[in-house]
Amino acid sequence: MAQASASQMSIPQPPSFATVEEERKHRKQRLAAGFRLFARFGYDEGVAGHITVRDPGRPDHFWVNPFGMYFGHIRASDLILVNHRGDVVEGNHPLNGAAFAIHSRVHAARPDVMAAAHSHSLYGRTWSSLGRLLDPLSQDACAFYQDHALFADYTGVVYETSEAERIAQALGSKKAVILRNHGLLTVGETVDETVWWFITMDRSCQAQLLAEAVGKPIPVSPADAATAHQQVGSHLAGWFQAQPLFARVIREEPDLLE
Repeated sequence: MAQASASQMSIPQPPSFATVEEERKHRKQRLAAGFRLFARFGYDEGVAGHITVRDPGRPDHFWVNPFGMYFGHIRASDLILVNHRGDVVEGNHPLNGAAFAIHSRVHAARPDVMAAAHSHSLYGRTWSSLGRLLDPLSQDACAFYQDHALFADYTGVVYETSEAERIAQALGSKKAVILRNHGLLTVGETVDETVWWFITMDRSCQAQLLAEAVGKPIPVSPADAATAHQQVGSHLAGWFQAQPLFARVIREEPDLLE
């Protein structure tokens, strides 16, 4: 029997919801799962790092991790809701000032963005010190071809919204920005997509560092990189590629849903 082509297969789509309450519950559970995945991938060094998701009923509010809580312990019920003034509206945990500064400005500048992720991952921060964009060295890296930016103005921990506004300006309409001497930041229409972009971008940084350590890598041609970007760099592609990871962590750590 002939194997069905990709165009003939039914590709799952992100879920839709009947009520705001259902969607809020789903977003919070996916956010908690995203933190568990960050812990598994080693993006949990110290107290740095944050992922946010916009509240579906209050678009000028976002859910974020409590400051200082280990990513691998975060449950949906631990998340705190913050408005764009920095007030904790729901939850009894402290807020990371840098998380508020960066994410509030990104969410304000990009109404299309539902989630944003930032952490000091090893390969992301190593690559960021070079002050360069990623090259299209692989199919995975092509997801970021002409779709990521560089913010080359490190001045310390981002506590001021004025600096965060410059980060948002550097990001523009793209899916990711390399923060020089700092790390990576990715955005998306869903938590799933956003987390996937961060994971695969960090791996792309690792791959380029390894390739350049042993020789001169051969990049994908501009035309082929553009084609690959259309194939693997869409919102749906990012969401779908994250599903096996989310399914695994939810099955193995169901307490995150609480």
